[in-house]
Amino acid sequence: MIKEVLVVEGKMDVVAIDKAVEADCIITEGFNLKPQALKNIEQAYKKRGIIIMTDPDSAGERIRKYLSRRFPEAKHAFVPVEEATANDDIGIEQAKPDAIRKALAKVRTLDWEPKKTFTGADLILHGLSGAVDASARRARLGEKLGLGFANAKTFLTRLNHYGVTREEFDRAIEEIEREDREQEESHE
Repeated sequence: MIKEVLVVEGKMDVVAIDKAVEADCIITEGFNLKPQALKNIEQAYKKRGIIIMTDPDSAGERIRKYLSRRFPEAKHAFVPVEEATANDDIGIEQAKPDAIRKALAKVRTLDWEPKKTFTGADLILHGLSGAVDASARRARLGEKLGLGFANAKTFLTRLNHYGVTREEFDRAIEEIEREDREQEESHE
């Protein structure tokens, strides 16, 4: 049983989570966030803590930002967009149990005093911005670091706000580069 309460967007998200882990959930019903839902989230936040696990889309990101401001010590779990997409739909309800478990294993806490560890130059240097395959590389790195997918600006913000260390970053980049070399060698 997960100690914290998971905050998700819909009823079908709860069904997907139940297949993956034993956890209590609170449903936001999208961005509507009715007063009772906010009250329930606040009670859970104070008593057990919460993990925000919204859909990896723009609406989910808006809900995450809103809840982050209101509950600054909430934890965050990100399911990669590729692992939350099926039947032309994106959402936690589309994720397989293993993807949900992996996201929960890499929970991060937002740091309101961001570190200035990473800059746009880091993104460019490692092909995460300005390169042809930058979006795909960010998605892969986001999965390895538990940050989810984001555009370059949001990804840089997440690197600096979610406590990613230079060592974690470098290790994940090395892993991606090793995987790329192995894939190239297997095609030769």
